[in-house]
Amino acid sequence: MSVPASAQVPHIIRPVGSCFRLHQLSAQNLDRCRRWWGTGKKMILSTRGVLESSNGAHSGGLMKKRKIVEHIILLRAKPNISDAEEKDMLDYLYTSQYQMRGILAVSLGRIEDPNSENFTHAVFMRFQQKEDIAKFQSSAYYSKVLDEHVKPVSYGSVSVDFESEVEDDIIPLFRRGEDFNYGVEFMLLISFFKTASREATEDALASLQKLISQCSSFIVQATCGCCLDHPDNGYNHAAVIRFPSFDDFKLFRESMEYKDMWASKFHPIVEKSLHLHFTVDPVGNQLM
Repeated sequence: MSVPASAQVPHIIRPVGSCFRLHQLSAQNLDRCRRWWGTGKKMILSTRGVLESSNGAHSGGLMKKRKIVEHIILLRAKPNISDAEEKDMLDYLYTSQYQMRGILAVSLGRIEDPNSENFTHAVFMRFQQKEDIAKFQSSAYYSKVLDEHVKPVSYGSVSVDFESEVEDDIIPLFRRGEDFNYGVEFMLLISFFKTASREATEDALASLQKLISQCSSFIVQATCGCCLDHPDNGYNHAAVIRFPSFDDFKLFRESMEYKDMWASKFHPIVEKSLHLHFTVDPVGNQLM
């Protein structure tokens, strides 16, 4: 059954997870997050072509912002998963956004490089508010997708949610348009040491925000925030950055500025981190 033209998205990307336990941040981490990611300090990077400057100033004045909640799911696929099973899983996960309200955007993909926790696939979903994530996870349709198309071919998934803001415009909010049809999705998950000082943490996050702003000419969109609920993986900060191409992603990750920033600002105070990326390709738009 085809998706109505008004609902079709000209791209799909690739797969994901099953275990969705919600845990509260410790009082110390929550207080730290509020101090940094609170009003005026949430990281926002404008979509190329929508805003002319990285500080949120539109060519005709200030652009309104919309609060959103980003939802990341990381999955370990079983070693014997077939191409057909993977495609089936991806298709059902992607088109699940058409089954209920509240989902603003979806991006899925096969993680391209090995990582310390052996995750093989990632999913990014954007929701209007945190309550929409709970409704989505408890829906009968999504539970069926997980039971029939995800869990049989995967294990050990985890999820991370964080609040951020984007420009209150249809292109950046819903991640529509040519810039979002292709590219590379980069996900950064961070866990700071509990002993890390407030000043060191804020300095590290500020340096990341500054670098992203300096690279805005080859970044489509970036959102970052403090994790609202996180499982035993323990990550307390996350970022999602969309690059228009692999070359742009490589330019960012392999730059001396990024390496120096990570070595001097993050490495001394980070307990663990994950740097994941996947290619965004159109693979279908059929409602499953």
